[in-house]
Amino acid sequence: MTAHPTAAPQAELRRAIGPKLLLFLVIGDMLGTGIYALTGDVAGEVGGAAWLAFGVAFLVALCTATSYLELVGKYPHAAGAALYTQRAFGSEFITFLVAFAVMCSGLTSVATASRAFAGYLQEIAVAPMLPIALSFIVLVAAINFRGVGESVKLNVALTLIELSGLVIVIVVGALALSRGVGDLGQTLTFNDAGHPFALVAGGAALAFYAIIGFEDSINMVEETIEPQRSFPRAFFLGITITGIIYMLVAAVTTALVPIEVLRASSQDLLEVVRVGAPAFPLGVFSVIAMVAVSNTSLLNLMMASRLLYGMARERIIPPLFGRVHPRRQTPWVGVVFAAAIALGLASWGGIRTLGGTTALLLLGVFTIVNLIVLVLRRRPVTHAHYRAPTLCPVLGMVSCAYLASPLSGRDPAQYQVAALLLVFGLVLYGLNRRR
Repeated sequence: MTAHPTAAPQAELRRAIGPKLLLFLVIGDMLGTGIYALTGDVAGEVGGAAWLAFGVAFLVALCTATSYLELVGKYPHAAGAALYTQRAFGSEFITFLVAFAVMCSGLTSVATASRAFAGYLQEIAVAPMLPIALSFIVLVAAINFRGVGESVKLNVALTLIELSGLVIVIVVGALALSRGVGDLGQTLTFNDAGHPFALVAGGAALAFYAIIGFEDSINMVEETIEPQRSFPRAFFLGITITGIIYMLVAAVTTALVPIEVLRASSQDLLEVVRVGAPAFPLGVFSVIAMVAVSNTSLLNLMMASRLLYGMARERIIPPLFGRVHPRRQTPWVGVVFAAAIALGLASWGGIRTLGGTTALLLLGVFTIVNLIVLVLRRRPVTHAHYRAPTLCPVLGMVSCAYLASPLSGRDPAQYQVAALLLVFGLVLYGLNRRR
């Protein structure tokens, strides 16, 4: 009797992320560019009650998080929304649209961060904004090309730096208000331009950019210890902590800084420190803000280039995008292509338009993810997993669709940017199909 050789078992990712590290990962993914760059724009949209817009965005994110938790429990694999879309609809085209929209959201986020970085750098050195923003993207792309070995322990350190800046803002604001600086009553005022509901909805559509990021943690599921138990705790606690911090930051910002100053500033939170603690070294706070923005950008550009690489390997887009540099072992074509798009976006749009487009693209993806949860309930799995209350994905789907629609008062320019990016993706898809 001849023995048949057995195939060597395929190596698996090491499960090294425990509950505490996962919590920091969730918080670290959410903290960053959004709150440091868009607080003033949200205040300009809503008025002093901007914290309400962040609160609404937090609730919408919480509903969507329950959908992600159910799906990651059913399918504990690192592919996120693209995997769930393929499972639900079995359509390569729909899966491509979802994956490309996620990728584009990363690039618009990088472009937003580049302008925020330039704004905070101007507190330290006088230089024109656009060249700084473009140089920032080139630098992030170069680091990405060299091969960045990100670890969750490094993420803890960066998260603590990002968090320290927000704690400084809250403490400075609270102490200043206790001394009679500012007006806490401002936090209950709305702009005269519209009805409070419409204003808060419009602000939430923009503030949602600050809440996103939790969905990126799904890609770490294969490296998480007991993910079915760890993810629900980390998600709910992480999103809640972040949401409360954001509402407090927004409240002290509008209580201390006049709305017209916030509208004109590209250093939103620096204005709070400037008014509330004039003796505080503003350069130090600018460095903290730049660290937060840089970390967000690096993660987003890495995600975008790896998505291009993955789609090329799956033959969804031309295989050119799947080329890996022989020495650096990084997807160099994907890095260059993603950086080129980010450079074009940063040259064309401002923080408000680019940040709003990021939120718009992900709100569309989240609408689909909430629908997928309900579709895939017709296909139960045998293992135990978290099950979202049915009302949550329904509310998540409706609220995400509303915030992505023109009814929320979204700037038409954001639809133009999103449409242009998706059309470009369809061209790539069509070229690959012809090939």
